[in-house]
Amino acid sequence: MNLTFYKYQGTGNDFVMIDNRTNYFPKNNTKLIAFLCDRRFGIGGDGLILLENHGQYDFKMVYYNSDGNESSMCGNGGRCLVAFAKQLNIIQDKAEFEAVDGYHYATIDANNKVALQMKDVEELQVFQDYTFLNTGSPHHVEMVTDLAQFDVKTIGGQIRYSDLYGKAGSNINFVEQMDTDHFAVRTYERGVEDETLSCGTGVTAVAIAMHHNKLTQSNTLKLKVEGGDLEVNFEENNGKYTHVFLIGPAQFVFGGTIEIEAI
Repeated sequence: MNLTFYKYQGTGNDFVMIDNRTNYFPKNNTKLIAFLCDRRFGIGGDGLILLENHGQYDFKMVYYNSDGNESSMCGNGGRCLVAFAKQLNIIQDKAEFEAVDGYHYATIDANNKVALQMKDVEELQVFQDYTFLNTGSPHHVEMVTDLAQFDVKTIGGQIRYSDLYGKAGSNINFVEQMDTDHFAVRTYERGVEDETLSCGTGVTAVAIAMHHNKLTQSNTLKLKVEGGDLEVNFEENNGKYTHVFLIGPAQFVFGGTIEIEAI
């Protein structure tokens, strides 16, 4: 079987993209998906995304973590999928699509800068040392000092697998404030089971948590991740966050055909 693929990245969060509008891809083959995402034996990526037809919107997004399992919403993946849809001439400068967490709207400019509307956030759980919220995926947000030297993989993995979040686990974000509206973020992602260079739902969670915890009064925040810079803006009313947008670049890396043997 010859499989045509496209590789995209958004601030270093990289994805294998498959045009599955003809429904030919074996979606239940977790070993195949994990192989394609493998950086030594496959194409390599933090996840794999299928673009599929949708009866009402421009397309449907189906997202898999690099372990081969279908997962919750991926913000950077959604932004990259919008750029992919533009490359396929499905859209021009705006998109409507369905993901696992529901409807999304996005715009894309001539430089492939994508503004993706994320889900509303109505509830945050604030504890002494951390905040927990769901931005399409579950996120633990914790402030640290000297983020550049912080052992994200070890400590993030310990929290992810702790009794705090049970078998399902959570993504773990570590944050350091740089200015009144500027925060540095490093994220341990479940399903990847490692630190990634960027996490879209993660920086969205961080931005909302920082505002909710009164560490900033701005509703437009800059987030520095290991793979570059993102922006999150939102509206807030009585603790409810709406019109949440994740904004940043989505770039085509390369494409090709890979011959797949039985896996």
